[in-house]
Amino acid sequence: MIRYKEIAFAAYPVRDVARARRFYEGVLGLKPNAPLKSETQAWIEYDLGPGTLAIGCSDQWSPSLDGPSVALEVENFEETVEILESHDVPFIIGPMDLPTCKMVTLRDPDGNKLTMHKRK
Repeated sequence: MIRYKEIAFAAYPVRDVARARRFYEGVLGLKPNAPLKSETQAWIEYDLGPGTLAIGCSDQWSPSLDGPSVALEVENFEETVEILESHDVPFIIGPMDLPTCKMVTLRDPDGNKLTMHKRK
């Protein structure tokens, strides 16, 4: 039986790394987990607690509206929603206040689904 410890990383394909960085770093406030080797670097990782969210650009890996999705646990859900709204980020689901959590789903600039999540 294979035993799992945690999600090592979730990765999203992007078409334009600079545009993706403006969203992930400028809007969401994430910081790369290592110094960038160049401004045109094709793979960037952001550590979030014990996991990692990565973005990458490749001719063999394209974004898709039906592709992967990841939920990012946030400390302050209401503040997160306010920040997203201040950047005119449209929501595709929610915000929702459910019995066990609050969540809102959006798309990054390449159409990848991304959920902001807060456990109760």
